Amino acid sequence: MQVQAAIVLILVFFMLLAYGVPVSFSIISAALVTIIMFLSPGFGMFISAQKLVGGIDSFSLLAVPFFILAGLLMSSGGIARRLVNLALLILGRVPGSLALTNIAGNAMFGSISGSGIAAATAIGGVMNPLEKEHGYDETFSAAVNIASAPVGQLIPPTTAPIIYSTAAGGISVAAFLMAGWIPGLLWAGLCMLVAFLYGKKKGYVVKGEKITAAAAMKTIWDAVPSLFLIVIIIGGILSGKFTATEASGVAVVYAFVLAVFVYRSIKPAEIMGILTNTAVMTTIVMLIIGASTVLSFVLSFTGLPQAISNLLLGISDNKIVILLIINLVLLIVGTFMDMAPALLIFTPIFLPVVKSLGMDSIQFGIMMIMNLAIGTITPPVGSVLFVGCSVAHLPVEDVIKQLIPYFLAVVAGLLLVTFVPAFSMWLPGVLGLL
Repeated sequence: MQVQAAIVLILVFFMLLAYGVPVSFSIISAALVTIIMFLSPGFGMFISAQKLVGGIDSFSLLAVPFFILAGLLMSSGGIARRLVNLALLILGRVPGSLALTNIAGNAMFGSISGSGIAAATAIGGVMNPLEKEHGYDETFSAAVNIASAPVGQLIPPTTAPIIYSTAAGGISVAAFLMAGWIPGLLWAGLCMLVAFLYGKKKGYVVKGEKITAAAAMKTIWDAVPSLFLIVIIIGGILSGKFTATEASGVAVVYAFVLAVFVYRSIKPAEIMGILTNTAVMTTIVMLIIGASTVLSFVLSFTGLPQAISNLLLGISDNKIVILLIINLVLLIVGTFMDMAPALLIFTPIFLPVVKSLGMDSIQFGIMMIMNLAIGTITPPVGSVLFVGCSVAHLPVEDVIKQLIPYFLAVVAGLLLVTFVPAFSMWLPGVLGLL
């Protein structure tokens, strides 16, 4: 039964994807076809509809539309440039400083917007022309931007912890948010190391007049309000003032006041468009979550996770080998599937396996997100890879060679996160969140 179910589920899902059917409908259809093999069509439809609605009937999922709205408000005009100016002020005349600024900008802006694509577009759009003006190789600049754009998927605030906690059975969102800090900074730091060494080798140093104290203070003053959003959210959650869901509402209010009244980067006429985009994006995410709930039921009903667990454990009883296999699968998945559906589909499949190996759910969640984020910059179909090349107006094949050192560095970071629990577990433990 398990073998038949697995074959039908996989064949229907990938066949529908190949024909261009949206991921959510592919998931629902594959799950429905599979469950009808074991239940009557009428009862199968009833169960699927019930699970679809029940999957999104969760208070914690209210954070998803709020964080999406806050990200869109913060992504609208002016904020990227302010963060770039702050990073450039800090990094000064360090070799490869403009590339390092790009990385720091992506980390800050990506954490605020929660999107690697948004970071690659906004920060890359600012930094690529500036780096070209100072003699940087265009393919190098594009590679720096692409390699560091997904960092914001790990550094909070971001919606990934909310989605993973739903799939993993309600782990502490606060602990998971804090667990992403060190891996995110590790990713950014490794990219900075590669960029620094290359910049030093090529003599990439910014020349110009020294910045006055007044100009430096203005740069800091302009950027701090944007970064303060992170302080409010994380500080409020850690202090117990509000939950992660309530924090998302606070983030919307703060982002609205900042964008409309402080920076004045959003006109009142533009607000309706932002709300519409939020509704569309939320609908997509919620439909995927509901569809994945149906899939989770099918997986549980047919016993597929246990079968896959037995298969992996049958290949080897070596923890290192099994985790390397899971990493490889997730890296491949990340190249063609978005973060949300990948988390919802593969968490119930692999989580029982890693738990049997003694890995904590939080550490595995960070490992998953890091894998899937790396997939977005990996050829042949990584989404951030193509967006970054488009922003730089360069073909993908020209950028790949420059991207290889960053890819190797980030994969080294992934292995550290996979096999050294302290990278993801130390900070939540110190803060008493475990």
